[in-house]
Amino acid sequence: MRFSDQFLDEIRQRLSITQVVGEHVIWDKRKSQPGKGDMWACCPFHGEKSPSFHADDRRGIYHCFGCGVSGDHFRFMTEKAGMSFPEAVEKLAGMAGVPMPARDERQEKREAERKSLIDVMELATKYFEAALQHNIGARARGYLLERGVSSQSQTRFRIGFAPDSRNGLKEHLAGNGVSAQDMVDTGLVASRDGDALTYDRFRNRVMFPIMDFRGRVIAFGGRALSADVPAKYLNSPETELFSKRRTLYNGQTARQAARDGSTVIVVEGYLDVIAAVSAGFEGAVAPLGTAMTEEHLQMLWQMTPDPVLCFDGDKAGLKAAERTADLVMPHLKPGYTVRIATLPDGLDPDDLIKAQGRGAFADVIDRARSLSDVIWSMETGGLVPETPEARAALQARLRERSNGIQDSSVRFHYSQAFDEKLRAFLAPMRQNRFEPRGGQQRYGQSGAYGYPRGGTPRLVVSDTLRNSRLLKPGSMAEATPREATIILSLVNHPALVEDKFELLAALDFDTPLSQKVMSEILSLCVRHHDISADDLKSALGVRGHGPTLDRMADVLLRQGVWQIATEIALPDAEIGLSHALALHNKKVQLNRELKAAEAALGEDPSEETFERLRDIKNQITTVDGTEALIEGFGSLSGRATRSL
Repeated sequence: MRFSDQFLDEIRQRLSITQVVGEHVIWDKRKSQPGKGDMWACCPFHGEKSPSFHADDRRGIYHCFGCGVSGDHFRFMTEKAGMSFPEAVEKLAGMAGVPMPARDERQEKREAERKSLIDVMELATKYFEAALQHNIGARARGYLLERGVSSQSQTRFRIGFAPDSRNGLKEHLAGNGVSAQDMVDTGLVASRDGDALTYDRFRNRVMFPIMDFRGRVIAFGGRALSADVPAKYLNSPETELFSKRRTLYNGQTARQAARDGSTVIVVEGYLDVIAAVSAGFEGAVAPLGTAMTEEHLQMLWQMTPDPVLCFDGDKAGLKAAERTADLVMPHLKPGYTVRIATLPDGLDPDDLIKAQGRGAFADVIDRARSLSDVIWSMETGGLVPETPEARAALQARLRERSNGIQDSSVRFHYSQAFDEKLRAFLAPMRQNRFEPRGGQQRYGQSGAYGYPRGGTPRLVVSDTLRNSRLLKPGSMAEATPREATIILSLVNHPALVEDKFELLAALDFDTPLSQKVMSEILSLCVRHHDISADDLKSALGVRGHGPTLDRMADVLLRQGVWQIATEIALPDAEIGLSHALALHNKKVQLNRELKAAEAALGEDPSEETFERLRDIKNQITTVDGTEALIEGFGSLSGRATRSL
């Protein structure tokens, strides 16, 4: 029978290579490091007196530097114990405590169909590669060269081009015997509702093949060359082959690089990965059109115990760093963590490497901060709470953080570390004046823990905290009605988060309180992607946001904003949310234009610049007064139809 890759991988994960090999060799105590799974012995395949046979648990392989044999768990059993492959699988499954699968003819048929779909994806990849090199791909080649993607990188990553044709790929696949159903099942063609006629999903796009951990193309990402398309980047839909929650771009190369000692670095997009790999960072990977998931985290930990998560230095990047820290925290286990690196503001890895070279990006990775340091900065913001109540609240938040860790050992040590930091953070100042000979006193040296002399400071003078890009503003003003509308729409309809995730993550709220609540909502929805409204409200309440949500609801109720309620139909809630988001973003844009116009008026106090300033102020007033007058809006929720 054929064993699935998932089944064999589970055996490898549960059973270390040193356990398998250890039944047949005697480990050398001088060279071996049992705690690291780095073991040496005399080779069982050839006679020798000094140990040259190495078993490495991190990589899951053995290798003899004398005779050259190497392999994994199953190969060792077949070559050393003389078993057939099915016998080796059965033996190791028993050792690992993994039940043998019953023969499933339907599963075997499904595996065969998957192989057929893989063949279709390979055909499509070659079609896109050929189109890129053809005259029709000249503009795409120009775009890639402008972005610094060399011809060598284009070949290595198998980058291609999808011509601006509705049926070019479809006809090519049909000419090679691919059925219409297989084209649909791979996501290479699409159709509109009510129309059975299919067309090429990817058109006039630079194509980035997405591969599984065996190097097989399972999906594509397409970057539009036209500015007037709705989506700049378009990924394949979820298929039998492709799940974006379980796939990392460049994962297959990064896994091998990690085995060779490279750092695994998580960046944002295709071009960031390509730029990093081209600069020598072979372990670079990226999620695909989604925030990092628990599945991604487990995949990363299978490669390395401490991947570096690299975030842009802008506001959206810092919020993403906070959400990811929230995601990772519960799943920490002994020896497994993440480090977080923050790029200079306004630069992504691609920009940084192009502008400042490999060394600048290497410096960012070298300065990656521990997760505990990032969590501490998130909660304190570098500010010492002055009142006992505020200090108690800080202690409670840190305790909630550590209590959320599932592993008891890591939970204990995080709690202990936070308590130690708190004692130092909140310690009273000592004067400790230094009085040298001659009776002259010298003042001004740093006090305890680096605080300045003269009592408890408002701001901690710590380089780590001062330079942290995760510091939070101190003001906690009440949310504006429009911010409240957006937040309560999501709280009462969490299903709206996934569809608008990227837009929501990039939101710039006026009040830090709203920003904090939004960050919590996104973190919870990422961690529990099917969370219900009741569970989301409960979780936000536990985090201290219950009174805030009640005040928001009271304000909107008095203003007659009805579309945020739980009982409202989802389509109506979505329309209301979209309208609120559009108005909010419009006002943010206008406020930026207002600042620029005020600066221009200071330099050029002409009638033209004054009119520009007045026009922007009028637009802001109009936005603030706009209501959701959409014909038919609310009919699904039982409201009377309104007309313009």
